[in-house]
Amino acid sequence: MRYTPAGIPVSEGRLAHQSVLVENGIERDVALEIPVLALGDMARWLDSAPLGGNLKVNGFLAAKGRNAKMPVIHANTIEYLEGNENGTILQEEG
Repeated sequence: MRYTPAGIPVSEGRLAHQSVLVENGIERDVALEIPVLALGDMARWLDSAPLGGNLKVNGFLAAKGRNAKMPVIHANTIEYLEGNENGTILQEEG
């Protein structure tokens, strides 16, 4: 985790997705990695997520920067999908 000059926590990482989907009636293996960025309280939640753990992240896609058009997920909510005896934990921004 790092902090902006204004003191806002920032956490960055990579999310991996793997599934089998049906496209045009044929099963297709889908696997990808995409960068994720979280600010404020979400940065703390992302930073504490176990490596290789299952998460559900909701947010939006944006370009990494003005000159780098690669997409990055900006996390608005993070849900831990395992390791919680009482169900999942949903943390919302704000």
